[in-house]
Parts: sequence; C-alpha cells; structure tokens
Amino acid sequence: MVLVESDGFFAPHNPVDTFEDVVGRFDWPYERPTEEHLAITIKGSWCDYHVSVIWAPDLEAVHMSATLDVKVPEAKRGEVHTLLAFINEQLWFGHFDLWSEESALMFRLALPLGGVGDATHEQCETLLQVVVEACERYYPAFQFVLWAGKTAQEAIDASMFDTVGTA
Repeated sequence: MVLVESDGFFAPHNPVDTFEDVVGRFDWPYERPTEEHLAITIKGSWCDYHVSVIWAPDLEAVHMSATLDVKVPEAKRGEVHTLLAFINEQLWFGHFDLWSEESALMFRLALPLGGVGDATHEQCETLLQVVVEACERYYPAFQFVLWAGKTAQEAIDASMFDTVGTA
C-alpha cells in the first residue's frame, strides 16, 4: 500500500480526489458528502444517472454504483431478475443489480487498488465511461420489460441489436 505522510502519521491516499478531478473536467454536477464519497449526476440519453464513488480504505478499493431513475414494481421483479441475468452475462466489467429495499435498478463495479496506491486519471475516466455506456445500452431493455410488457428475452434481443449509421 502506498502511504503519504500527514501530520506525523501515515494514511493511504484517497482516490476519490482523482475521481473528483476527472468529474470536474466533464462539468458534471457533484457533491462530496464525505472525504470517502463522491456523488455525481450524469445526464444520459434516457435519464439522469446518480453515480456514487466510495473509497473503502480498509479494502483498498473504490466502489462505484449508478442508480437508474427506475422503480421496479413487485409484479415485474421476476422478469427483471431474468433480464438482469441475461444482461450480466454480456458484461466484462461490473454488473446490474436490483436493490430490493428501494426497488431501484443499479449498475455496480469496483476498482481494487491494493498495493498500487492511487487510481490514475485514465482509470477513473474509463470506469465512468463503462458505467455510462452500460446504463445507456441497457436502460431501454429495462423499459421494455417494465412499461412495454415485453419478456426478458425480447428485451435483451432488442438491446443487443446494434444500429449502424444515423438517420
């Protein structure tokens, strides 16, 4: 673990500072509720994504989560869980989850930093890009299930269709 000296004792560097610097470059609104927590609002094509970046010094890891502006009704939870399994099979980094307590959909991933110290600006930017791209790509699939009455299979088939060009 990389340590920095501060007032006569050693403390691990806080990578949330690096995330804050990257977020500032994009002009995304954010708050810093604590030294270990950064709350960001990213305007997507479909909705605003509420991204939380949390540094866990005891784990030497950064946890990121993006909450989608979607509530899952009890009657749709089974189909949404099936859709989550289909989507998560496709992802290289992170996963979608249903936060049962809030009935909210979220995308989560972690960056372990044990032994390497701080996250680089490039890593922070890449992780934020992964979050936004995953949310943008699969948000319509959730809407197909929740509001259009489609099955998880129909929704994943529609979301895996890549368009080429512009109209």
